[in-house]
Amino acid sequence: MKIVVIGGTGLIGSKLVHLLRQRGHEAAAASPASGVDTVTGEGLAAALAGADIVVDVANSPSFADKAVLEFFTASGRNLLAAEAAAGVKHHVALSVVGTDRLAESGYFRGKIAQEQLIRGAAVPYTIVRSTQFFEFLGGIVQSGADGDVVRLSPAFVQPIASDDVALAMADFTLGEPVGGIVEIAGPERVRLPELVRRWLAATQDPREVVADPGARYFGARLEDDTLVPGPGARLGAVTFEAWFARSRASR
Repeated sequence: MKIVVIGGTGLIGSKLVHLLRQRGHEAAAASPASGVDTVTGEGLAAALAGADIVVDVANSPSFADKAVLEFFTASGRNLLAAEAAAGVKHHVALSVVGTDRLAESGYFRGKIAQEQLIRGAAVPYTIVRSTQFFEFLGGIVQSGADGDVVRLSPAFVQPIASDDVALAMADFTLGEPVGGIVEIAGPERVRLPELVRRWLAATQDPREVVADPGARYFGARLEDDTLVPGPGARLGAVTFEAWFARSRASR
């Protein structure tokens, strides 16, 4: 099949393109660098010509509230319209576990809008909601940094390695459209401060981690279960320790 991966040069997209090609499919990585801009619509019709499946793993280049909403709204509308015109049979989108519970955050309001567009379009779809990637732990630390202290919500997380995300995305891409949401997560459920302490220790960062129930997660307050999947989620195999050892070895 011909499969177009929007955001196909990024962390997940590049791994996904590789996996799909390994399985014998014609996988094309589409991004502004390749002349495909979903926000303006430039290059979309040509890129989607003859495509059976489109996978959207693109992310907003800016995390500012207004910019995120505009990105996911414009990109979603243009992409889904181009897919309908091209006769695409399956739209697969990567989203985030807990998106509908995080509307206080401008970023997640953008993701909510994206999901609404997908559900309202004519193209059969699968929305894959993932927990946070191990690769983003540094960003979480930065978001809670306060001098020599990192203040974080004590909520549970269940982070996943990008390799496991790409593998799940490949399997869902090649499966039948589910017309709804599936969830993927890592193998271990742990409180966020505990996980960050492990990451700081592994990176020899001396900062102290403080569990603060009032701390916000990218603008949103968290309940214990906001960021963890419900029953039936597909779980990855890579633990934090295995991911960290692998990421260090690859440098």
